[in-house]
Amino acid sequence: MSEKVLAVLGLGSNRGDSRALLGMAVRDLSEILEDLRLSSMYRTAPQDYADQDDFLNLACSGLYGGSARELLDAIHGIEDRHGRDRESEISKGPRTLDIDILLFGDAVMREPDLVIPHERMRQRQFALVPMLELLPDSADPETGESYGLINRSLGDQGVKKAGTIHGN
Repeated sequence: MSEKVLAVLGLGSNRGDSRALLGMAVRDLSEILEDLRLSSMYRTAPQDYADQDDFLNLACSGLYGGSARELLDAIHGIEDRHGRDRESEISKGPRTLDIDILLFGDAVMREPDLVIPHERMRQRQFALVPMLELLPDSADPETGESYGLINRSLGDQGVKKAGTIHGN
């Protein structure tokens, strides 16, 4: 058995009952991540493709015993089970569920379909704000730069707290 690594995931949804979908995804993730911790939920305006509803976003962290690739495969399975259809969706458009690996321990990976730390996290408060709620002292494993400082440098992107996954 490999050593367990702290994985940090970003979750988002803006199609269907997003709060319920995120809740089901968290339940599924609790079966593969130990010591699961959740951020608050945040309502965020779409960024790359504007003609869609706001997203609900949150972050979770937990210990994972496999590889980053195995985790990616597992979260793709969770997305699929909850209605995600990559073949028919608009890139950066509406989706029932999106789960991204933000951090995987101190790993730095650059593969065509797996980039860790997440390649656009440094520009996206909807990823940084919930992650910083869980890991306020986190830093980019490549540069050592504080994610808190990165987040503050972005300016307001309209990320608003929207309660928790299990209530208001």
